[in-house]
Amino acid sequence: MSVQVSLTNRQQYVLWATVRHYIATAEPVGSKVLAQEYDLSVSPATIRSCMGALEKSGLLYQPHTSAGRVPSDSGYRIYVDQLITPSETMGRQVEHLLADQLKWEESSFEALLRDAAQILSTLSGYIALITMPQTWTTRVRHLQLVQLEVGQIMLIIVTDNYQTQSVVMELPLPPDNTPLDQEIVERELQILSNFLNSKLKGRSLGEIATQDWSELDREFAHYAEFLRTLLADLMRRMKAPVFTPILMHGISEVLRQPEFSELQQVQMLLHLLEEEQDQLWPVIFDLPEDVKLKRRAKVRIGSENLLEPMRACTLVCATYQQDEIPVGSVGILGPTRMLYENAIALVESAADYLTGALSQPA
Repeated sequence: MSVQVSLTNRQQYVLWATVRHYIATAEPVGSKVLAQEYDLSVSPATIRSCMGALEKSGLLYQPHTSAGRVPSDSGYRIYVDQLITPSETMGRQVEHLLADQLKWEESSFEALLRDAAQILSTLSGYIALITMPQTWTTRVRHLQLVQLEVGQIMLIIVTDNYQTQSVVMELPLPPDNTPLDQEIVERELQILSNFLNSKLKGRSLGEIATQDWSELDREFAHYAEFLRTLLADLMRRMKAPVFTPILMHGISEVLRQPEFSELQQVQMLLHLLEEEQDQLWPVIFDLPEDVKLKRRAKVRIGSENLLEPMRACTLVCATYQQDEIPVGSVGILGPTRMLYENAIALVESAADYLTGALSQPA
């Protein structure tokens, strides 16, 4: 969402200073404070007049008649779109922390994302939200066919995000209907597992669904239809979930902010985060529209959020990718009185890091 307001250079600077001061103090901002603390080179009366013009434009408002002014959602929008750039220092800091503290060889991908969420929450002071990647675009790291009992086998697939999926099916009888010999089946399953790994390792689950099994050696030809059925069933199971889990950290810290002093508002937000992730997921996993800003993060401020419990919040989120396909999202949720320069840098750098991690060879 963008706000179309034409501001003079002085009005832009006064708006920038007002937002910065309010973010730092959570107190309404007066003209005297701006004159004392910012190098505006004009009198408090001129600043007061400028703030009045910004209020008429809907960018500032007075919570009380005798109080100073605070930014509106539209004021924050101008601030984000026109008056700031993401902090390069914060971006580098989160990249270094993620690289240093995430132990890829020791943990599951879910555990790594939980650790990443904790790092983002600690650095930002807000709630960090990271969705697990969608499985349809992940790639095969390893698979194995295992005989459970006579005539029954399990296919186990480990994907490149270290998730495991399995499916159990009945094994077809040989063409001559002779009884299955367990030792022969074990040997054939191992050979078939090796064959499948050579054909499927590194391929996406979407590609596997269209695999042509006519290449199977003649002695394994009777497995062809079985494999089609087995893998089709696996694809249905892995594609079925619309929403992947949302991993979050930092709820208790952000709720200490003065914006969340009303109990009902806190209860609504907690209920959304903990009980209604099916509503929250499509909001977080969202593609950026503001291509012209050359900014990948999407920023939804206050009333721009469609979900009622988030109307006092800002959500900053960016997708992470695998093979240039968005598969998950990194987000930060906090009050609209947010340090946007840091939040945008944190989200974009974390999304870049996860994209790079998922792009590593299996």
